[in-house]
Amino acid sequence: MATRTPTASGLQPMQADWHAVRSQFPALSDRVFLDAACVSLLPLGAGMAVKRFCDELMQPGARDATAHHIWMDEQKASAVPQVATLLGVDQRRVALVESTSHGLNIAAQSIPWAAGDEVLLCDLEFLQVAIPFVKLATTRGVRPVFLSHRGGVVDAAAFAAAITPRTRAVVVSSTQWSNGYRVNLAAIADACRRVGAWLVVDAVQQAGAVPVETEGVDFLMAGGHKWLNAPMGTGFLCLSDRVLEKLEPASWGYLTLETPAGGWGNYFTTPSITPDRRYDFVRTAQRFEIGGTANYPGAIALAKSLELVNSVGIRRAGEHVWELGERLIEGLRALDVGLETRFGRENRAGIISFSCGGRERDSACVDFLLARKVYVGQRYTSGTGGVRASVHYFNDASDIDQLLAAVGDFLAR
Repeated sequence: MATRTPTASGLQPMQADWHAVRSQFPALSDRVFLDAACVSLLPLGAGMAVKRFCDELMQPGARDATAHHIWMDEQKASAVPQVATLLGVDQRRVALVESTSHGLNIAAQSIPWAAGDEVLLCDLEFLQVAIPFVKLATTRGVRPVFLSHRGGVVDAAAFAAAITPRTRAVVVSSTQWSNGYRVNLAAIADACRRVGAWLVVDAVQQAGAVPVETEGVDFLMAGGHKWLNAPMGTGFLCLSDRVLEKLEPASWGYLTLETPAGGWGNYFTTPSITPDRRYDFVRTAQRFEIGGTANYPGAIALAKSLELVNSVGIRRAGEHVWELGERLIEGLRALDVGLETRFGRENRAGIISFSCGGRERDSACVDFLLARKVYVGQRYTSGTGGVRASVHYFNDASDIDQLLAAVGDFLAR
């Protein structure tokens, strides 16, 4: 078999070594961690990269503070090519944001609304997905339209049927946070395209675990602290060519300007500079960033965490997640629980939810599991959800089997 040179993360990209992957997450040594949908674990390489960055902050090696600042900007930018690799898109479409909330607000404030426009959502969403668009009702006269789920599902056909000429945007999570339903984004994109509606997608419960569809999506965002295995305060925004050509951000910063001749160091030491000048901004997704000093340590950690999953390959990671998910679903079907994630692979990412019979009993189950150091969550939306397990690419079959055994022991009490 042909071999390849190891990447910076130490893994062979041709064939995933899942033991090597797990070794990058020290927290897995003393627990079964199945709660990436809440806050995930930081891999060793990312933690070391942040430490090296902080060491440089404590004892800078640059010629002066200006050069030090430019170096920090370069370190932050290292996350962009890793995001582009993860998504399979051109780097010019990628911006770095502070969170999913930040990305959603950029979309809400950049779309050109008119009074009477409608924005289409569903009642399975996490509240933050809805907030920036519901607020448009009072600030722009936009009407939010919520579709009701049936059995925990609002599928692409339901969105397509509800889109009208007044629909200015469709806002949807690629994977729902409480029951793990993954929608057919390509089909929704096709329906949006027919009326020229903008498609805004929250991918925070999918990106980093299984591949995410980007074709036809205008705004796609994900915070780093869940399946991307990065700290809070960082994430990405992926923009369509249509957004880059037709829309402008609602805020501006100097670090989204075209780099001046000779670089910023030369610019700042030029006596003739003045704020009374023409400002030329980059035409890439970068112009939608804050444009000032941002979360540099978070971006560095994001870059290293994505380097790890990219060394495995997101499709290979997704296959692993889906296989473990099948193992968990099969095991849950043999237990006396209500399976909330009843969907086939084409409608799943990494979230598998089940109920033991109601909120109080689900809560007791979670407490029982946590006492055994099996980490899961408990989430509901519009009557769906329950005990939520997050199956990530750093998990293995033993994690699934320990969860199933612990649930079985709980039910047998």
